[in-house]
Amino acid sequence: MTMRSTGQSWALDIALAQGGFDALHPAAKGTMEQLGHDHTDFDKVFAQVRSGAMLPKAWATVAAQAEERAAHHEAGGFARTAADLYLRAAVMWGRAQYSIFDADDPRKAAFRRSCNHCVARLGELRDNRVRRVVLDFEGKHIYALLHLPEGEVRNAPAVILGPGMDMIKEDYIYAAERYYTSRGVVALSVEGPGQGESRANGLTVDLTNYERAIGRYIDFLAELPEVDAQRIGMFGISMSGYWGMRAAAADTRLAAMAGFEGVSGDFDTIFNRAQPTFKNNYMYMAGYADEGLFDTELAQRMPLGALVAEITCPVFMGIGEFDELTQLEQALATYERIRAPKEMRVYENEFHPLGGAAAEVFRFGAEWLERALSGELGTPGRDVRHYVHNDGRTTDGTANPSWWRGTTPRQIAEAAAAAA
Repeated sequence: MTMRSTGQSWALDIALAQGGFDALHPAAKGTMEQLGHDHTDFDKVFAQVRSGAMLPKAWATVAAQAEERAAHHEAGGFARTAADLYLRAAVMWGRAQYSIFDADDPRKAAFRRSCNHCVARLGELRDNRVRRVVLDFEGKHIYALLHLPEGEVRNAPAVILGPGMDMIKEDYIYAAERYYTSRGVVALSVEGPGQGESRANGLTVDLTNYERAIGRYIDFLAELPEVDAQRIGMFGISMSGYWGMRAAAADTRLAAMAGFEGVSGDFDTIFNRAQPTFKNNYMYMAGYADEGLFDTELAQRMPLGALVAEITCPVFMGIGEFDELTQLEQALATYERIRAPKEMRVYENEFHPLGGAAAEVFRFGAEWLERALSGELGTPGRDVRHYVHNDGRTTDGTANPSWWRGTTPRQIAEAAAAAA
């Protein structure tokens, strides 16, 4: 636990009691729906939460209700209804286990077993088109779910779905079917080092092993007869927007990268200014108990800097104007360093979850990748920028907010450096 996390736990409890999930992640319900959470389940969970300690119980309680209803419909032969409910139960069991940070807590393992059971039932009810994947990786294992389109598929494009630091592979089941396999695209939702089952089984994240794990997933996809090895892309949100950039710089087999809410700034914002739970979570993922060592050995080395200049595939970046984890001017500065074909959208008044634009974001990201993997968006020198207003308008040609009155990210950075 970080000092701030320990000392400010009371503030988290007050925020949850008074504002529910929105107090932690403004307008996040839209994003949670794209991750398979039915809004009625979500409301039932947070009606039971008045402190952080209540989260595992609330998620587990409502998850068990959905799982029981799923079993009822499965017994009655209503396979599609049962599969939908198993999905709802799976993502809630996932939230329940995530809410416990002690890897040795038996309740965490019990919730994970329930999650796996629901995914197994869902996969069988959907003709084995959702399949569990376990791969050897550097002496341990990494875990994923393979999502296949209906019918016989050969040489199709594939997309790696990368979760944020507080997500798991099951969070993409709904999006994989809605936005990818329904379009004939193979999807692989993954857990890298430090996440989900990978972390539970002893694999922590360091500075570079996440990008190597992405390479291992590319190996797996490239060997499938369903997949065209030349058309493998990645969709990442939050920390996977960061990890995806690192992977694209390190592995030229990645043919396109679309990232939303990617943490692309100095990491002081996410670890020392944002809610302390973010740093606490990443320390758990990295296996650190000593905050000072975490800062010097990992956090200070994490910023992307000039690394993005090594990317050669088409890149998309999307971010909320007031993202709490990356200052907009720093995200824009990262974008400027990219030399590959690139595109950026800044969403007015949106915070880190991009909840107000979530349905658009998930669909656009999938369609952008589909076009990029077909070769449409790889023109050398391509540089497309948009500022997306929340009233429906879009300003083309720039991603800078109009209220900056012509100020550039470079000018803001220079002023901040001079003040320091």
